[in-house]
Amino acid sequence: MRILLAFLVWLSPLAHPVAQAQIFHELEILIPWSRAAPHGMDALLVYADLPGKRPLAVLTHGTSRNQQDRNEVSAWSLLPQATWFARRGWVALIVVRRGYGKSGGRPDYLNGRCPQTDYLEAGRESAEDLSAAIEYGCSLPQVDATRIVSAGVSTGGFATVALTARAPAGLVAAINFAGGWGSRADHDVCNAGELVGAYRSFGKRSRTPMLWIYAENDRKFWPELAQKFNDAFRAGGGQDQFVQAPAVGKDGHSLFGRVAVWSPIVDDFLKAQNLVWLPEPLPPPKSSEPAPPGLTETGVKAFGSYGTLGPHKAFAMSEHGFGMSVGQLTVQAAKKNAMDRCRHSAPRGEKCKVVSIDGTAEESSNYGNH
Repeated sequence: MRILLAFLVWLSPLAHPVAQAQIFHELEILIPWSRAAPHGMDALLVYADLPGKRPLAVLTHGTSRNQQDRNEVSAWSLLPQATWFARRGWVALIVVRRGYGKSGGRPDYLNGRCPQTDYLEAGRESAEDLSAAIEYGCSLPQVDATRIVSAGVSTGGFATVALTARAPAGLVAAINFAGGWGSRADHDVCNAGELVGAYRSFGKRSRTPMLWIYAENDRKFWPELAQKFNDAFRAGGGQDQFVQAPAVGKDGHSLFGRVAVWSPIVDDFLKAQNLVWLPEPLPPPKSSEPAPPGLTETGVKAFGSYGTLGPHKAFAMSEHGFGMSVGQLTVQAAKKNAMDRCRHSAPRGEKCKVVSIDGTAEESSNYGNH
């Protein structure tokens, strides 16, 4: 019955195909699950138009310290990472876990609320979400259910580690990007010893080959702490390749969003696991939307990237600055964030205007704060 309902949801008006480069398909869906009632779990399928069955990559998000951000998580926010897998022949499935964004059910972060943290239970709860998403993905006709990879960032990375401790059939590898839980502030994790203990517990049952990637300037789970996670996991018997990536940006916890940084690392890992399906990655999707007149060279390049990313999105510009926001849960959030970023980049006193919303040009004769 669950499989039947999944296909009905996939084919229903709730599924929204989005115009993109012809070879790629992007389909927003709701995964029906009684524990995610009443809405199910928000998800996004991304795959290339290729023949035959393909392996499945299930991706999941992190957890902001801000409750409003948790309420606004969108599956579209991980579109670049999903496209990376789709370009390599994978069917990518982004899942928004219970209680985040539009997904129903009780959120996993209620088990990790400081000071009464239960990291072990939080990991197990979020791993159940991933298992439900994998079950759904395996029901799709284009998926090879014997070859599955799971990848997640931050609390999603922690969830991925927990998943390997109760690995579903077909899970052949997993990737932990900056995984952890309980960050209260930079270099401050609530009950860090309990978190290390959870990694040790997962390691006792985990036998799935894993890749762990942490940037050397990660402020949430800094190198010394990440090494403790890894040592505990291995002490329990877990099998992973640990990579400390170079510093990225102001906070290395943003690593998952820097696809070009981790791309060769993950490529090498998949190759070592004999999980390469295409001789070369497919060309990336390109935007057909012309850039608004008056943008700088940097702005034109940014607008080209904006055109390939998912809704809800907005692009704002001033005479000398610009800002964009993509993968938001609402148009209003996309417009607000784009305007805020434009104002931040523009010289003082310059006004910004929104020039594109969800790929549609916005006409305005004057720069303003609408």
